[in-house]
Amino acid sequence: MTVNLVKTLSAFAFIISSSFVAADISRDKDLNVEKILSDIPVAWGMDYLNDNVLLISQRDGHLYQFHQDTKRLHEITGLPVDILVQGQGGLFDVKRSPDYEKTGWIYLSYAKDVDDEGATTLARAKIENNALTHWQELLVTQSRTGNDVHYGGRITFDGKGHIFLSVGERGERPNAQNLMTHAGTILRLNMDGTAPADNPFVGKNEALPEIWSYGHRNPQGLFYNQQTQQLWEIEHGPRGGDEINLIEAGKNYGWPEISYGKEYWAPLSVGHGTHEEGMEQPIKTYIPSIAPSSLIQYQGILFPGWHGKLIIGALSLQHLNIVSLNDKNEATDEQRLLNTLSSRIRNVIEAPDGALIISTDAGDIYRISPSLSN
Repeated sequence: MTVNLVKTLSAFAFIISSSFVAADISRDKDLNVEKILSDIPVAWGMDYLNDNVLLISQRDGHLYQFHQDTKRLHEITGLPVDILVQGQGGLFDVKRSPDYEKTGWIYLSYAKDVDDEGATTLARAKIENNALTHWQELLVTQSRTGNDVHYGGRITFDGKGHIFLSVGERGERPNAQNLMTHAGTILRLNMDGTAPADNPFVGKNEALPEIWSYGHRNPQGLFYNQQTQQLWEIEHGPRGGDEINLIEAGKNYGWPEISYGKEYWAPLSVGHGTHEEGMEQPIKTYIPSIAPSSLIQYQGILFPGWHGKLIIGALSLQHLNIVSLNDKNEATDEQRLLNTLSSRIRNVIEAPDGALIISTDAGDIYRISPSLSN
């Protein structure tokens, strides 16, 4: 059964099961936490090729596929030699194309070394005999700096022939308000890396055509809900002020002109307040910062009480965050789970059967499902 078919059946099963009372998942003991893999520090990106094979990208420049039935891990060779593994740079996300069964494409993001400076880059390739083939570098973003921070790099698809890529402002704050750089933006691209004709800044002077939204600091979580056709994002604030945003075309999300965070060097606000006309407000902010790492909106049936909730990995506060939304997409409640792991949670994805798969910076990958006692 393919991944897409499983997701379709999961959505159908959710409708059927909605008349039943959901299990109360409010504590770690309500969860079955199974370690399925270890010794892969900073597993930055993950995705399923099919119901059994999990793709894993490691920030230090390694790519793996893990066969869950045999528990065998295979490294995939053929990555480019110009991946800049330095500071926060390296190999970032890996995603199976929505048309993978037809085309065989997987998409990857990474920090490309361009004259000793890093640029967030999007590429695609195919996998044959545990090696990458047909490598295509789709977009080397105009985001180069000598800084080794704030690359962004998260990938998501809208299922309508487009890919979204997040790009951090690269540690240079003015970038986020400069439409002549990709830094500090969310990009929307065709599957071949070109700019769609209906992007908001196509044909406009002093703006790059790939930009979908701007005013972002360091977007580490990006998820497109194909049922609601909404794009969700989460980004790091400076000291406090992490933001969950609902992204709309052409909108300005404020950084660094407005922020809920403080300067690192003094208890002073960044920018000139938290609101300004023409700049968007976040759905939720975090003060103090949780240092978000990834974000999904749960679609499965294993956790029926979580359907439609945002699930977020936290680095500094080391937990899994479950955020409830009302019908106006306002954040109304949150739960913080898996503190008992005492690990920085780097990535969270949904498995084909509705379980959660999370990676930690300590090198462990876990499968999360409801406890049998529920």
